[in-house]
Amino acid sequence: MFDARHFTEIDYLAVGHITCDITPEGPRLGGSAAYAALTARAFGQRVGILTAWGEELPLGALADIPIVNLGADHSTTFENIYTEGGRQQRIHHLAPPLEFHGIPEAWRRASIVHLAPVLGEVSSRLAPFFRDATLGLTPQGWLREWDVDGSVRPAEWPEADHLLAQADAAVISIEDVGGDEDRVQKMATATQVLAVTEAARGTRIYVRGAEHALLAPPVDELDATGAGDVFAAAFFIRLHYGDSALEAARVATQVSARSVERVGLDSTPTPDEVYDLILEAL
Repeated sequence: MFDARHFTEIDYLAVGHITCDITPEGPRLGGSAAYAALTARAFGQRVGILTAWGEELPLGALADIPIVNLGADHSTTFENIYTEGGRQQRIHHLAPPLEFHGIPEAWRRASIVHLAPVLGEVSSRLAPFFRDATLGLTPQGWLREWDVDGSVRPAEWPEADHLLAQADAAVISIEDVGGDEDRVQKMATATQVLAVTEAARGTRIYVRGAEHALLAPPVDELDATGAGDVFAAAFFIRLHYGDSALEAARVATQVSARSVERVGLDSTPTPDEVYDLILEAL
């Protein structure tokens, strides 16, 4: 647990589970909040994470980031399997949900708030508390369900219109909706700015429903895990500081493309890389 008096103000609040990801090389840390927080730090932000996890693994790259851990017997644990048809996931454990009362008072004034569920753990009740912040959503965890053997699959999201209307921007992958273009169009009309990442094919940006396409730079992909979260953090930050949606997406596309050339949380950018990639994008 934590003593809220020990927490100072931050710029970027990431809310979501730090996960344990089962890989052929062994377990490693993951989760949208982890990838986003490390990316935001590289962009010069003061970052904090609200999560619940079991602390089974060393924090590694996250050790210097303030974390409020609400506790869990087991971290949310995924097994990711990459095939020619895309990523297949299986859930082994699910940590407890995250609510507003767990956020330290000082963190509630963050200028950028990123709600980053991996499997429905982030309460939809958080959004109205952050009307004065740039509110970014990566809804993948609200767009998933799992069956009796733990296999994860796309799901309905009954609160989509309500939450998307409150957001300044949202980022999904085409995999999150199972390639359903009708769902993409509905989400694009429900929120101000929607980015749809499509791996090597690039990104589509919808601004008040109008579509724009961006190509991804050619790279040698090593590990795509977390690339969408890296994109989202870069995108939300650049939007917050005044970029247009297309300018922000160009920067985010460069940063996320670079991320797939490395493995795990090491794929998040360094400050020097961020500076160079911004120059390349703009």
